[in-house]
Amino acid sequence: MADPRENARRIAVLIRRAAEEGCGAVCFPELALTGYTCGDLFREKALLDTAEESLVWLLKDTEDLDILCAVGVPVPYNGGLYNCCAVFHRGKLLGLPAKKHIPNYSEFYELRHFTPAPKENLSLQFAEQETILGSMVFPCENVEGLCFGVEICEDLWGAEPPSAELAQNGATVLLNSSCSDETIGKAEYRRELVKSWSAHLLASYVYADSGIGESTTDMVFAGHDMIAENGTLLGESRLFTTGLTTAEVDLERLTQERRRMNTWQERRELPRISFRYEQATIDAFTPRREFEKYPFVPQDREGLSSRCELILTMQSVGLATRMSRIGCKTLVLNLSGGLDSTLALLAAVRAFDRLDLPRTGIHTLSLPCFGTTGRTKSNAQKIAEELGVSFQEISIEKAVRQHFEDIGQSEDDLDVTFENAQARERTQVAMDMANKVGGIVLGTGDLSELALGWATYNGDHMSMYGVNASIPKTLVRHLVRYEAEHSGDRLRQALEDVLDTPVSPELLPPKDGEISQKTEDLVGPYELHDFFLYYMLRFGFRPGKIYRMACRTFREEYTPETIKHWLTTFYRRFFSQQFKRSCLPDGPKVGSVTLSPRGDFRMPSDAGWSVWKDELERL
Repeated sequence: MADPRENARRIAVLIRRAAEEGCGAVCFPELALTGYTCGDLFREKALLDTAEESLVWLLKDTEDLDILCAVGVPVPYNGGLYNCCAVFHRGKLLGLPAKKHIPNYSEFYELRHFTPAPKENLSLQFAEQETILGSMVFPCENVEGLCFGVEICEDLWGAEPPSAELAQNGATVLLNSSCSDETIGKAEYRRELVKSWSAHLLASYVYADSGIGESTTDMVFAGHDMIAENGTLLGESRLFTTGLTTAEVDLERLTQERRRMNTWQERRELPRISFRYEQATIDAFTPRREFEKYPFVPQDREGLSSRCELILTMQSVGLATRMSRIGCKTLVLNLSGGLDSTLALLAAVRAFDRLDLPRTGIHTLSLPCFGTTGRTKSNAQKIAEELGVSFQEISIEKAVRQHFEDIGQSEDDLDVTFENAQARERTQVAMDMANKVGGIVLGTGDLSELALGWATYNGDHMSMYGVNASIPKTLVRHLVRYEAEHSGDRLRQALEDVLDTPVSPELLPPKDGEISQKTEDLVGPYELHDFFLYYMLRFGFRPGKIYRMACRTFREEYTPETIKHWLTTFYRRFFSQQFKRSCLPDGPKVGSVTLSPRGDFRMPSDAGWSVWKDELERL
């Protein structure tokens, strides 16, 4: 406390350590050079002069470091004392953002010492340099999307945080030099505040809080440091500890989000004080950030359970609404014994229960043909019986063989015609059965299949309502498992066996009674495709970035060559199969990524993929 020289020395050590760790910026607490709890010592010219002298020393001591720094310091000017944050880079004092909202309630009495930030920026000399005091942003000239804004402690807690204006003036990384005392429950509130404002402003929010070095005369300080990005906490210190809390911010993700939301309006009203990094610093940066393998799936069990329950409810509400609006009391579903049709049935049962309709109005069909195995057919029947829905088995072999004879297709030729004829016959039976019972056909295709075009056009591609259309394969599995965990023994066993069954369209003859056609052997692992899909559609990332992210995330499972192969497959199929997505049936949106041609995604069916292909070939 009240020892700027010692504080400057300790700050310099941490700045150097942060630079050695590859950080591009470092933020220190409010009034870090003097301490926040100096009280009436802020009226002492000796303290204020020493703080300024210590900043001069700090600027010179760190001028060899290619890192932007933000350090809290009191700044006297024309009879006022301003609570500021000195922002500097390579020894140059870029600016002095000043605190706007000065608290004077409860344990705070800052108005006794400090003046709110001026309405108009002030030009002044401080720490032996010409600079400005007030509000400004700090864009980086040679890192795309990087622009810093600074607010101080209470500024965040007010009704109109300056960070809103800073963000609208281009700031993507918001630094907060803070000194927030610790009281019961405050850490939780502070954490949610930082997360929510980072989401509200589509920004990264860096919160540096004073710790145990502050005076404990009337308050205790815990040093609660946090780094958030668009609502997600990337890094957080333990309370009552000291040192650096670091994280990597994805600037492209933030700028893409702002670009996507057309209600986000950028302004250019505040002064822009630019800086630039050395190219060697940029070249030396090595990403260490980890990414979720399954971005569609919550990682904690409690979050996953609540998400599963919500999605199943959304599916059932969407279907129930459709049925009630068209006066429909029955539906038909091709139940294969696979994951997708099982999930569709589980959603349908919930919808019928919601509408107080008898479950027997759900007509499930088993339509075995050349590739059907006893395992899947048996599971389909068990699940239907346990759920109390109608079940009927109709072999389509005779009809498909007649069709082969009509078009001159050899049954020995296991080509795409051999496969798709079965899929289309199943759809025809389902459609006609729906007419017969006065109902609609419920679609089963999921988001991952739609992205890859892994559907037979006018076969399983078509229905009257696609209840799984916005649910990716990796999430389908968790939804079925969630229902299994809440089911009786016999149903649970059947659902668990469905989960253990390889994903397959079962259109080719089995080998020794086992499934011979495994989807992931043909189009690639769905865990990779869902990863690719999420970051391509949600954030518009380039193939090269997605490739690097996938290589880091799946380094234990796949080689870079394998990842490149399936990423190329993903892009090729995604572009070539858009025509199937252009005429999709209706279906409920449940997540932020969807391919409905009437909803979030509009793409010409004739778009070429050469731009993406060329980049993939260069990897």
